[in-house]
Amino acid sequence: MQDEYRTVAHAGVHETEVNRSRFICALAPAATEQEAQDFLAAVRKEHADATHNCWAYVIGADAAIQKASDDGEPGGTAGVPMLQMLLRRDMRYVVAVVTRYYGGVKLGAGGLIRAYGGAVGEALDTLGTITRRRFRLATVTVDHQRAGKVENDLRSTGREVRDVRYAEEVTIEIGLPDTDVEAFRAWLADVTAGSAGFELGGEAYGDA
Repeated sequence: MQDEYRTVAHAGVHETEVNRSRFICALAPAATEQEAQDFLAAVRKEHADATHNCWAYVIGADAAIQKASDDGEPGGTAGVPMLQMLLRRDMRYVVAVVTRYYGGVKLGAGGLIRAYGGAVGEALDTLGTITRRRFRLATVTVDHQRAGKVENDLRSTGREVRDVRYAEEVTIEIGLPDTDVEAFRAWLADVTAGSAGFELGGEAYGDA
């Protein structure tokens, strides 16, 4: 599994102009291929009168699903450079649609490649990206007396507290980078005088 990847926090649009052609790049997070296709369909509907709606998306932390389309532009001049830009920036779980309104000046293959790849790059720069890092999920169980202090200490040291449940004991679910597990185990034993339970779970991604 990849240790970290980048994605976009929310959908957004950025427009550029190249030799009188308008290139409108719409970006959105997409957890699944279906979400990517739904977003693409919405952009196509909004820009039904455009010359082209070219697209690319990458789904999966390890980029397992990569698809792109030139939508009528010469082969390899639109979708592929868009996809390459997403991959070069380590983008995952993201869909990009570049809508082109032709301005009357032909750009040639090289010009198209630069325009479509550039539209995605500029949109990423303008809209901003977030990094998500791989965590080990872990469960801490502690008595009520110590729970408040443990939770406060976790939050104040920037640990990712995912859930807190109160029953006979207090269960705190956290995310830990793999490299921190042993140091955290020692810290927890120290602050709870060895009374806390600690159990490692599976893996997930969270904001870095």
